[in-house]
Amino acid sequence: MNRISFFLIVLLFLAACTGRVKKDNINPTTMAIDSASQYGYNRDFLDRHVKIIELKDGNSALVLIPTWQGRVMTSTASGDHGFSFGWINHKLIASGVIQPHINAFGGEERLWLGPEGGQFSIYFKKGDRFIYDNWQVPAWLDTIPFEVISQTDSSAIFALETEAQNYSGTNLKFRIEREVTLLKTVGVKKNLGFDLTGLNSIAYRSSNKLINKGDNEWIKETGLLSVWMLGMFNPSPSVVVVIPYNTGDEKVMGPTVNDNYFGKISEERLKVTDSHIFFRADGKSRGKIGISPMRTGEIMGSYDSANNILTILICRLPEGNNDYVNSAWQIQENPYSGDALNSYNDGPLEDGSQMGPFYELETSSPAAALKPGEEMTHVQYTLHITGNRKLLNDVAVKALGVSLDKIEEAFN
Repeated sequence: MNRISFFLIVLLFLAACTGRVKKDNINPTTMAIDSASQYGYNRDFLDRHVKIIELKDGNSALVLIPTWQGRVMTSTASGDHGFSFGWINHKLIASGVIQPHINAFGGEERLWLGPEGGQFSIYFKKGDRFIYDNWQVPAWLDTIPFEVISQTDSSAIFALETEAQNYSGTNLKFRIEREVTLLKTVGVKKNLGFDLTGLNSIAYRSSNKLINKGDNEWIKETGLLSVWMLGMFNPSPSVVVVIPYNTGDEKVMGPTVNDNYFGKISEERLKVTDSHIFFRADGKSRGKIGISPMRTGEIMGSYDSANNILTILICRLPEGNNDYVNSAWQIQENPYSGDALNSYNDGPLEDGSQMGPFYELETSSPAAALKPGEEMTHVQYTLHITGNRKLLNDVAVKALGVSLDKIEEAFN
């Protein structure tokens, strides 16, 4: 072999090795720019299909969709390449096809009104059987755009005026006003008492107002509405929902947790201690739990140990009002015995199909007994926090009353 051929072989070998070294050492975070798990990808995806509003402060940002009730579709605590917290139905959105009963676009904080079922439902027509084929989400909670009243870099206000007839035939005319505000770290400490210094976080408040615009008073006998907030999040095998609850006699306060929505939930997925409820949210088994207003401490959360994400949801509920609408799909003996907090874990249906996977954290206002012109406001705070585990643990203990270790160990 001559000298020139030898050097050519050496150069080719070194080039091949160099190429492998560079490829093997690429940062996986920078490789996944187009990954659906990243905020920037999802914001740009949504922007291609529907009008968006982005609220942003440094690395904290969220996307709002006026067309879909001003819902928060997703958010980030770490900029464009950070984790995208909201579950998004990419396939449905990209198809542009409107579905017959509901368009489950996703979103980590969306506005609905209750009740869903029962004699005062606004999702079933008078006299219809309570079956899926008759269930219909009102267009103004689905595809009719809300008006953008105002917007800044840190807040946006939406509104819609409409009417509905409930299952009993009562006509209800009302206005919905919704304001979403991005909170700075100092605002979180001032309003909620949590010090997020040194952590990556996104925090926002939504104020959701229901106004009686009709001529008649809303009374229990003819049917009341409630504000119902639902958040759809990305599951993982390690996500556990955590709900502190008020202890007390079941004869007075009712059961600690209601898990009869879709059938009893096994102990492998639902655990109740003397102070907390733990619910596995892996998106692999369909189930839902509810907490009554007498049991709730107005706070719930989840921890994804695989991705080190702590999510906290806080709602402000008025004291002394335990009338919450019941959304069960049946004529009810007590239509105001509903839950204040809920969590849902998605899973395959009997035919093997599945919408998600996702999991939900939900809050509801009391039933709105309003005279003409009166209003009721339901305020909710959503926080996603990542970063140093010790600092994150301090927040979990203060907010939820339990350590990250205890949450991780709940089903071990």
